Amino acid sequence: MGNSPLSRRNHQNENSSGGHGRCRRKSRFKPNQLATMAESKSDSDFLKEFYIPAYIFNDETKFSDLRDVPEFPVLVFINSKSGGQLGGDLLNTYRSVLNEHQIFDVGEEAPDKVLRRVYTRLEKLKQEKDEFATKIHERLRIIVAGGDGTAGWLLGVVCDLKLPHPPPIATVPLGTGNNLPFSFGWGKKNPGTDRNSVLSFLEQVMKAKEMKIDNWHILMRMRAPKEGPCDPIPPLELPHSLHAFGRVSSTDELNMEGYHTFRGGFWNYFSMGMDAQVSYAFHSERKLHPEKFKNQLVNQSTYAKLGCTQGWFAASVFHPSSKNVAQLAKVKIMKKHGQWQDLHIPQSIRSIICLNLPSFSGGLNPWGTPSGRKKNERDLTAPYVDDGLLEVVGFRDAWHGLVLLAPKGHGTRLAQAHRIRFEFHKGAADHTYMRIDGEPWKQPLPKDDDAVVVEISHLGQVNMLATQNCRSKSVNDVSSSTSHHNGEEDDDFSDEDDSRAEPEFRKFGAADTFRIPDEIDISQLS
Repeated sequence: MGNSPLSRRNHQNENSSGGHGRCRRKSRFKPNQLATMAESKSDSDFLKEFYIPAYIFNDETKFSDLRDVPEFPVLVFINSKSGGQLGGDLLNTYRSVLNEHQIFDVGEEAPDKVLRRVYTRLEKLKQEKDEFATKIHERLRIIVAGGDGTAGWLLGVVCDLKLPHPPPIATVPLGTGNNLPFSFGWGKKNPGTDRNSVLSFLEQVMKAKEMKIDNWHILMRMRAPKEGPCDPIPPLELPHSLHAFGRVSSTDELNMEGYHTFRGGFWNYFSMGMDAQVSYAFHSERKLHPEKFKNQLVNQSTYAKLGCTQGWFAASVFHPSSKNVAQLAKVKIMKKHGQWQDLHIPQSIRSIICLNLPSFSGGLNPWGTPSGRKKNERDLTAPYVDDGLLEVVGFRDAWHGLVLLAPKGHGTRLAQAHRIRFEFHKGAADHTYMRIDGEPWKQPLPKDDDAVVVEISHLGQVNMLATQNCRSKSVNDVSSSTSHHNGEEDDDFSDEDDSRAEPEFRKFGAADTFRIPDEIDISQLS
């Protein structure tokens, strides 16, 4: 490999012949050429492939020596408050190796404002017949460093801006769970922040493939109360995912007279029940004592302790059956071209997860891969990230969840659906806990004859960057389908049936309606 600075680093090598997933555009280099390039170039020559000159961002005089367009121009968004001090350190390192104009702190400027400004500028330069800017526009990629909340925020912005050439996105794991980065091969441990670590990550971005990923719309309706607050949760307890879940305006087409309507979106999962309760306890504790949550290991240890104190390991004792999912809600599902049908939820289920990616709770896969028998008997498939289906999984308690640590372990497979509807009516419980992509909230339930309705439907797709051997698989990839047939599993868990239908929803609102407001503390966004 020679003695170049890049070759001396510890690479996280990918098998460049894998080619899973569909690519939106091809690189001018072949995979083996990319590997050779990374190994032979000096750091400065290597970084030129990612560097965007200052004139792209403002009206500075254009330099006359701009001849070679970078093959992988990147915009880098970093939550400087994520990962304790890691976010700030990573921000400084990226600014030292690339143009500081292409590095952004999401705590200082919202991504939607940045992308609007950058793409407006690129469009202006394209109209001026600037070929350099035109190629930057075509090749642009995004890196986002933060937790799943930060990554989801940026995905929502890119989705809502409806860009003519939506840039694919790579995620740096700076949170606690890091399910999004882990799903696409970027790891789940917080990364190094030194120069060599940054160069190593850029090398992976150079070799990465593009994959489509489904995104999901979530709608919640509740009748407007005659008195008292109308928000689903008091202002001091708003979820940090407010960018993806907030009240729509009175003129919004999704509103119904006499009801308050909330909507947003997610990429990884929606969950309800005891798992969300433990997550809510963790976020509440972090909000009260942020000084105790400075690194990933401590955060994970605290999370496990809260699972015990919240009774998740002795749910039958601490969690009354009146709060089991079947007692709280009536659940309906739809397939792509079907009708609404009731989904039977076993009485013992205390948590239900609607999962899009094969990573939950720090890298576990609750769905697993159904055996050939299950596929034939119940029309179940392996979990693909672009098939327009959510995997619906149930858990009884934390001990049930521990089966995920075993080879081929999985939760109770309830259904695969294109659309899911939860209807909550007056009952024994006055609230439950919900979360989307790691951001929990405490949801009041009806006190009279009214209903709270949560409906999830397929919205569209965005582009992700993934390593060649990531765990996420595309339904269009023959090799991933083949690999799913090897070593299939099944067990005695009770599994139920499924259904789906076409959505009419159109927008997350992450760029406008649901962006994080100024009063939300960015340090609490994982």
